[in-house]
Amino acid sequence: MLSAAGLAYLEGVSEIIAIEFGVAGGQGLVTLQEEAEAVERETGVRIKVFGFDSGDGLPEFTGDHRDHPDYWKPGDFPLDEKSLSGKLSPRTRLLLGEVKKTVPEFIEHIQDVPIGFVSFDLDLYSSTTHALKVFSHPKKSMLKKVPLYFDDVRETLVSHQFAGELLAIKEFNEWNASVKIDIWRGLKVGRPFPESPYFDCMYLAHDLEAIGRINLERDIRHLPLSRNL
Repeated sequence: MLSAAGLAYLEGVSEIIAIEFGVAGGQGLVTLQEEAEAVERETGVRIKVFGFDSGDGLPEFTGDHRDHPDYWKPGDFPLDEKSLSGKLSPRTRLLLGEVKKTVPEFIEHIQDVPIGFVSFDLDLYSSTTHALKVFSHPKKSMLKKVPLYFDDVRETLVSHQFAGELLAIKEFNEWNASVKIDIWRGLKVGRPFPESPYFDCMYLAHDLEAIGRINLERDIRHLPLSRNL
């Protein structure tokens, strides 16, 4: 979240959106809300928070291996809307329904500032594929680089590229030319606890089309010859 605010500052963007796809019990969304408040105080970049969830647990599966029927079951992780709503501040909005419907509705009628951070916790290949349309919709609005968290890409039983989140990422990159998703390389460098497992779940969405339009207005860089040579 802090990195997202820093990237927004570099772009001259004063407000961003942070999203959690897959709210379930709600602890992740509450944490995202708390972090948004802290980062906003620290950086001055305003942050709106959105949580997407069916409300009824995992939806029906694709009918084959891609949604990991060996690991998940339709109806897993239902949301207790009443309990969660009492813990959400005005900055946070819960959008209930299947993401294949709520994502287009969000982009076309609700979103008013760029997406700056997204956490994917939908478990299923199919749902993750629909959620990734926030970066492929014709009216998408995002920072040029958006930090992403995928919760299942390091799970022992569900982390292969032929199903689940990894397959959704792979197909997204195959089908979309302007935005590409890749591992967040170098993220562990200089961190106090580089062994933390969440680092392996961090990715970046790169808006290559927008990046390709950049023309830097600065002086030419020079590297002086070292006096020690």
